[in-house]
Amino acid sequence: MESQNKNLIIATVLSVLVLIGWTFFFPPQTPPAPTETVAGSQPAVPTAEATETATVGALTTEAATEAAVAASPRIRIETPNLTGSISLVGGRLDDLSLKKYNETLAPDSPLVRLLAPVGGTDLGAAKPYYAVYGWSPAGGLDPALVPGPNTVWTAPADATLTPETPVTLTWDNGAGLIFTRTISVDGNYLFTVDQSVENTTDAPVRLAPYGIVVRHGIPDSQRVYVLHEGAIRMTDGKLEETKYSNITKLDQVPGEGQAEILKGTENGWIGFTDKYWMATLVPADGAFTSVVKYTAASDLYQAEVRMPVTEVAPGASATVESRLFAGAKEWEVIKSYQDQGGISRFVDSIDWGWFFFLTKPMFQLLHWLHGAIGNMGWAIVALTLIIKLLVFPLARKSYISMAKMKELQPEMEKLKEIAGSDRAKMQQGMMELYKKNKVNPAAGCLPIILQIPIFFALYKVIYVTIELYHAPWLGWIRDLSAPDPSSILNLFGLLPWGTPEPHTMFFMLSLGVLPILLGVSMWLQQKLNPAPTDPSQAMIFAWMPWVFMFMLGSFASGLVLYWIANNMITFFQQYAIMAMHGQRPDLFGNIRSTFKRKPKSEPAAADKAKAAKPKK
Repeated sequence: MESQNKNLIIATVLSVLVLIGWTFFFPPQTPPAPTETVAGSQPAVPTAEATETATVGALTTEAATEAAVAASPRIRIETPNLTGSISLVGGRLDDLSLKKYNETLAPDSPLVRLLAPVGGTDLGAAKPYYAVYGWSPAGGLDPALVPGPNTVWTAPADATLTPETPVTLTWDNGAGLIFTRTISVDGNYLFTVDQSVENTTDAPVRLAPYGIVVRHGIPDSQRVYVLHEGAIRMTDGKLEETKYSNITKLDQVPGEGQAEILKGTENGWIGFTDKYWMATLVPADGAFTSVVKYTAASDLYQAEVRMPVTEVAPGASATVESRLFAGAKEWEVIKSYQDQGGISRFVDSIDWGWFFFLTKPMFQLLHWLHGAIGNMGWAIVALTLIIKLLVFPLARKSYISMAKMKELQPEMEKLKEIAGSDRAKMQQGMMELYKKNKVNPAAGCLPIILQIPIFFALYKVIYVTIELYHAPWLGWIRDLSAPDPSSILNLFGLLPWGTPEPHTMFFMLSLGVLPILLGVSMWLQQKLNPAPTDPSQAMIFAWMPWVFMFMLGSFASGLVLYWIANNMITFFQQYAIMAMHGQRPDLFGNIRSTFKRKPKSEPAAADKAKAAKPKK
């Protein structure tokens, strides 16, 4: 079993090195200390020259004050999935909560807030995060003649935005231009914004519509390497992701500040994405400009869509349509917007990772299993079982290769005796031995290496899917997206004191039931083989399950459940493979040997001789 143990150690150590490497080189990013935000800071309004598209540039306009926004009259938003309001100051979407999602499992827990306004009111309790729309002047048009951040729009009395009742905002500049903004919303998370301008003057006017998603500071979340949070955009079929830390490092662009500008000719979208939520601008198909921008002085992150300049003839009007997705990244909903709504590659707003070609089909299978079983925890177990059955031939091939290597051990020992210290002769003899018996020494590890992308993809699926959010499994596991709430520190709830908060340094010591089961499952998997004869290998084997237990215990319950299921299915698979090849494991014997007292080793001959040597 020596060769088999070595291969298992190699696979285990590789897994540990990957986990430790991620933790060391890509630790969770500590949110930077918030800079002092300028009161009432607003996004710079893009300008448009007398060209076919809006050009690079920024215009400093009078900012809407916090007091103005706080005192603003509002229009209610009420849909099956959303609740909030629209501010008539600036006509901005800046108050939005998700009805289906609460912040915690507590009965009185507030709803997850996605968008929040500036200001000191209750509406502004969260960091300001909102969408604004407007028109950039072009062709020498006076900026005062287009609506700005302080513009107070009018709306019908008692207007409420629902899927059945769009709302229309109006502003007359008093100089012959009448602006209207019609906002509608569906039953999920998609707003449609129609911006119109009517020219009642005797001269043509040129102006360009825009939309901006603005974020004051970054969200308070645990940012990790395996998940993208920050700006995301798709331009003519090309997906681009920029983390918040990289947005602050953007190059200076004349007239813009720190920005990155892309021009699209066909279609696209741009916005900010978190683990489960997203706010994304979707322009109408055709030419557009997308901009990611950062303003250090006020710690503003911006995602902009600038649409081509429109010329409105005297007595004519023009309308431009765009859309805004603001909600939860539910796969079915996003896919429907892609397939039926024509938003190109919108499902790629979900972070599928490097192994997307594996992650996407796995997610669809998990989604189907969840619908069929009705419980996400058991769906994870079922998905793990299906994946393990699919890779069973690889596991069997790996074991057969290791078994052949084991059969060659006696002959390899003879070669060592014959070759002595001649390493070249030893290597030549081993190669001839492998060739004669048709054995590939790498065949034992190769199937294991081939399985690594599969299980990283499965890990990614379970980590990013919103269906784990507040999803119960059984008993005390009521949220598969959170760590196991039970703790050995209070005897799993029998003692009347609390435990360390998740994501704190001491939480690692607060082992719950699932982390302990994870350690036990790894330990049982080891006991299929006798302990290695080499003391160093034996020590690594002895500590490995319990090191993993502490390392992975603070992960989401859904992930720990996946690892437990994977370990136990691997245990039964390996037991069956060994039994099929006449090597039935002595499981209980190996377990008993763990607890036997080891006899004290005899002193080495040199030590005995030294001890026997008379003292001078």
